[in-house]
Amino acid sequence: MDLGLADRVYVLTGASRGLGLATAQALVADGARVVISSRDPEKVGDAVERLGGPRHAVGVTADLTDPDTPRELVDTATERFGRLDGALISVGGPAPGTAASMTDDQWRSAFETVFLGSLRAVRTFAAALPEGGAIGLVLSTSVKAPLSGLGLSNGLRPGLAMAAKDMADEYGPRGIRVFGIMPGRFMTDRNRELFRMTGDPATAAAEAAERIPVRRIGEPAEFGTVAAFLLSPAAGYVTGCVVPVDGGSLRAL
Repeated sequence: MDLGLADRVYVLTGASRGLGLATAQALVADGARVVISSRDPEKVGDAVERLGGPRHAVGVTADLTDPDTPRELVDTATERFGRLDGALISVGGPAPGTAASMTDDQWRSAFETVFLGSLRAVRTFAAALPEGGAIGLVLSTSVKAPLSGLGLSNGLRPGLAMAAKDMADEYGPRGIRVFGIMPGRFMTDRNRELFRMTGDPATAAAEAAERIPVRRIGEPAEFGTVAAFLLSPAAGYVTGCVVPVDGGSLRAL
């Protein structure tokens, strides 16, 4: 199936590893070029090499909480590749802990990163996109159901999903799509960290897999393939929704 990605250009934040990098790999494999960003310059450099080098990818060391970052990413895409066709916005998961145990400072920090940084990026990217552009936000299944011990995510991700729905309505008449993706359990560094925090990561991973209908934890490439499709012209009638990629874990429709 031709997704229509050849020579298209995408910006991906938080994409030096994990689900963001997996999406960048899927896009590049289908002929797109990418601008990836992350806060760690060494990881950004390594990711660019994994994506095939400067002909296919450019890396930017940046933090999405910086108001200038989205514009820097847009400018990098247009200067290096001559165009911008879409974006995938991903930020690191907020600190674990219950909603009640989080301090005001932790809530403010998470809001700046998870919520406000993402909204600012959508606004900036949408202003630069032509008709047919697409913006995806990597959310969480906490949009639909709370996750134990992840109170900050439970509080912020549902609001961000609804804001994305609102922006899809606003940008739709310009031919720009906005949607969310809800990843379940994937074997990323984030989930490895959460498993380690239990003191018995192997048992924690096995128990997590048992709670998933397909009885396994997903591989990042399985997310990346779905995200690349949703960003592509082949998904041109998909907007204003949140798409689960979770092995059937969500019990809500």
